[in-house]
Amino acid sequence: MNPVPRAIRPALTLLLAAVLGLGGCATRASSGGVAGPAVATAEPRLSAGESGEEIGRGQASWYGARFQGRRTASGEPFDKNELTAAHPSLPFGTRVRVRHARTGQEVTVRINDRGPSVRGRIIDLSRAAAAEIGIVRSGVGPVVLLRD
Repeated sequence: MNPVPRAIRPALTLLLAAVLGLGGCATRASSGGVAGPAVATAEPRLSAGESGEEIGRGQASWYGARFQGRRTASGEPFDKNELTAAHPSLPFGTRVRVRHARTGQEVTVRINDRGPSVRGRIIDLSRAAAAEIGIVRSGVGPVVLLRD
């Protein structure tokens, strides 16, 4: 039996370490036996701060029919009729109040996706949430994000 050549040993060691290291990144199988992304079941709250405290200000946009039924970054299917939103960094499941900066209309949304992908926007709302604060027609609007 031939031992592994000396020149190949470092590469094999590195490969083995990489394979063992990636084993910790695997997703856990769901009750149906199919592996998939973990979906937050608890409703995370934002860290320290009072309800109603401003956490962001900028332009909001919305997304709807084109994404209906597609998987969000949290793993759940997107539903344009739910009060959900995409935010670049808030934890999935976090509830945020979105107030139209000019009209004062508010809606509480649950973060379930990542976005927006357009520079200068701070949140992407589902169509239903955008309708609640009156930005469906314009497509975008100035908003203030508040702790719920």
